[in-house]
Amino acid sequence: MNRHKYFGTDGIRGRVGRIPITPDFILKLGWAAGKVLSRFSSGRSDHIIIGKDTRISGYMLESALESGLAAAGLSAALTGPMPTPAIAYLTRAFRAEAGIVISASHNPFYDNGIKFFSIKGTKLDSEVEHSIEIELDKCLTCVEPKELGKASRIGDAAGRYIEFCKGTFPSHLSLMKLKIIVDCANGATYHVAPSVFRELGADVTTISCCPNGVNINKECGATDIRQLRAQVLEKKADLGIAYDGDGDRVIMVDHFGNKVDGDQMLYIIAREKLYCRQLTGGIVGTLMSNMGLVSALKQLNIPFTRANIGDRCVLAMLKKKGWYIGGENSGHIVLLDKTTTGDGIIVALQILSAMVNNCVSLYELCNDMCLLPQILVNVYCSGVHNPLVSDLVIKEIKAVEQELSEQGRVLLRRSGTEPYIRIMVEGKCYNKILYLANRIASVIRAEIKSVQ
Repeated sequence: MNRHKYFGTDGIRGRVGRIPITPDFILKLGWAAGKVLSRFSSGRSDHIIIGKDTRISGYMLESALESGLAAAGLSAALTGPMPTPAIAYLTRAFRAEAGIVISASHNPFYDNGIKFFSIKGTKLDSEVEHSIEIELDKCLTCVEPKELGKASRIGDAAGRYIEFCKGTFPSHLSLMKLKIIVDCANGATYHVAPSVFRELGADVTTISCCPNGVNINKECGATDIRQLRAQVLEKKADLGIAYDGDGDRVIMVDHFGNKVDGDQMLYIIAREKLYCRQLTGGIVGTLMSNMGLVSALKQLNIPFTRANIGDRCVLAMLKKKGWYIGGENSGHIVLLDKTTTGDGIIVALQILSAMVNNCVSLYELCNDMCLLPQILVNVYCSGVHNPLVSDLVIKEIKAVEQELSEQGRVLLRRSGTEPYIRIMVEGKCYNKILYLANRIASVIRAEIKSVQ
């Protein structure tokens, strides 16, 4: 259970203009983070790299963070709009004390958030986050004028990251024969992802690559692939690639318009590594991972284990097992042999290399894995009451599980990033699991209504 007051499963996130995503709070957060990071300092740098996605609120929050860090005596190196994984890479490359990303990932433009990376390019330890929260409860003080931090810009941030991504693609292969549609969700990958694929030889057509501050993730990107699917079919492309607002998630579309999700990509990457005799250990999924992935990996004798939902949990399980491939069906995949965090561009490159290396289509790469239908239902729940502990809800869940027996499963959880109860029902018959998911949702809605 998260014991933090402000930090959630992926940094601090919320509606812009409401605590904690207000200018005064973010200024103090920058100061508190600066104080703590100075305490944990390696002594090699007093610089913090700050990146952001394309939300209009990013300008305001960037200035607030910069001011807070300066008051704590740390300098900010600004990249402008850059994918979240790029900040993780640049933090390592520049030996910065930490990296900060201003982003709410796949959320609408009116939300925003703050994510932190350590000097190693990994998420901050829970203890460091807790220390920052302790500082937030103190009065803001300012270092002596001569010790104030400064601000600068990293002019070649995009170019550096593009070269890093290209370096993860086999040097003996090329994308010259591939026609690709790339959907950047009007987000942080808009000026990076198309260049990566073009420079590796692909014929690239872009959509949703014109951010205006308010159109990020709006009816596009990894959370809405309708435009991408239509463009792939219309232009007879070999495949489509969709990112979320900050570029750590990727969803693909084959030449028939079929969605290829994170579970399928995990399978493709694992099988390719196995065939190339490069696979060490097994695969880490989450509680959301499809039973079809488990079955397909079992056929290849590849070990599989589930972690709790969230990249932090996936990374912890990878570390525990000593493995390096893991991820979620949402398209957030971690390849520790390539980088330190989920990176949608690098994941897509591994799928493309499997296609080119085997001279097959994305559709053919997915043929040996059969996903079971999954129904996902969100129930709005913004209060402190937790309907999942209700006797009526628990009774209903048990009844549904009994109906499914070993032919399916049920998962309920409170979202760590949005005010929803997530309901997932998986099984062999789509109509049956649709009915069961909505049945559970009705009971939860009734429970929420009963306490209002």
